[in-house]
Amino acid sequence: MVIFIHATIITVNSARQVIRDGYLHVRDGRIEGVGKCPPPDHLLQLTEMIDCTGQIIIPGLVNTHAHLVQSLLRGLAEELPLHNWLCDAIWPLESNYADDDGYHAARLTIAEMLKTGTTAFLDPMVTFRAGWEQVCRAVGEMGIRGCLGKLVKFPETNRQLSITDPRDRDLVGMSSSALVRSHQEYHGQHKGRLHVWAAAGTPRGAPARLYQELGNICASHGISITMHCAEAPADRDIYHTVYGCSSMEFIRDNKLCGQPLSSNTRGLTHNLVLAHMVNLDPEIDLPLLSSTKAAVAHNPSSNLKLASGVAPIPAMLDTATSGPITVALGTDGAPCANHYDMIQEMHLAAILHKGVNNNAALVPAEIALEMATINGARALGLEKDIGSLEVGKKADLVVLDPYGRGGIAAAPWHWDDIGGVNPVTTVVHGCIGRDVSLVMVDGQILVRDGELVHGGREKEREITQCAQTAIKAIRSRCKEAGTPIEGTLSSGWTSI
Repeated sequence: MVIFIHATIITVNSARQVIRDGYLHVRDGRIEGVGKCPPPDHLLQLTEMIDCTGQIIIPGLVNTHAHLVQSLLRGLAEELPLHNWLCDAIWPLESNYADDDGYHAARLTIAEMLKTGTTAFLDPMVTFRAGWEQVCRAVGEMGIRGCLGKLVKFPETNRQLSITDPRDRDLVGMSSSALVRSHQEYHGQHKGRLHVWAAAGTPRGAPARLYQELGNICASHGISITMHCAEAPADRDIYHTVYGCSSMEFIRDNKLCGQPLSSNTRGLTHNLVLAHMVNLDPEIDLPLLSSTKAAVAHNPSSNLKLASGVAPIPAMLDTATSGPITVALGTDGAPCANHYDMIQEMHLAAILHKGVNNNAALVPAEIALEMATINGARALGLEKDIGSLEVGKKADLVVLDPYGRGGIAAAPWHWDDIGGVNPVTTVVHGCIGRDVSLVMVDGQILVRDGELVHGGREKEREITQCAQTAIKAIRSRCKEAGTPIEGTLSSGWTSI
């Protein structure tokens, strides 16, 4: 048992309570008590006590779009638009993973996510060469809560669209039947922390009937789906010219959204998380988004870096025009965002739409935090267990120390009985991942004093060294295959 005392606690509960000088009691992996200090006397005698004076406790962050094995590719394929980025760099690199590359990549990503406050994630595309079993093993070993999207791949080669994908050589290993087998074997492993999802890429010429078959299989087996959708401007054109519909009409017509269990419940046979959703037909797609109960994984860093555009998030959040749409957050992968830090992603999500729309009131800090916590949990169908700090929920939480580790960037933050600076603003706009002091998943402390509990800095060095060795081998194989990929300097810059 553990009890945290003297903390500012941002609960994100239904009443959106923020507790000054609060305590939070954890027992058997769940939250057993939360309230104002002092806690009941009997708790202090039976538990480990952690003093959080000057610190902030938030729910564990939920990253709803994180490519787990792309951490090895950080710094490669820079300054490219999406389709060139995919065809000329990312797909060739991913097709040359071998042996334990996916395992080393997954450990690196998970270590970064844990150390920056992410306690649960959704991977939108575990490719065949990454090694499914190895990635699952990494999730189990690291202690994080993970939803792994096993890629169901359809032929991407399309001469008309000038798109070729070297990963197509492994189509047999990325079939719907392989998905079902993996779901039956791995879903619920590691004490329920591992969830198996289906993952699909953006339709770029593959027959629509294949997507409908995937939707039917997932509905019949209760397998949730995540799909890249309407990311680049060219993707919107493809929906119209190749399929004769908008992106959400494609989703609806091909049965990819979960079907209601009955007319009296909002429950679905499976969840659907659509990543990006930047280049939409708003008049058509936003009402369909609302009616299908699909969730959106907003990825501002990635969308900006790849010049894909800006998703219409304010319109999605405007219930007067679109109805309730669950908008969550994701970092995407290391080669298109360069980080897996959800606190940075919250900050960007909260300021981007203000500037684009010339409206400083859009996406306040509180909404950004909701997107990264309870909305993420809702998108994954896990809101009954995680996403807020409430009695009975699983103990997935993060302790932030705005003044810790020598930092002063959040000063002069204070929050006491006579008022002070909004602690939500401090988290979203004043902190970064390096301000994370402690991380707990399922009641287990995985990060303490900013370091991994199991192995510490020595473990981090070993993870980093293995990742460096892996990417060197991947790049070597790419070069042998005739597709050398380097982290090049911009024009006019030279290396000596």
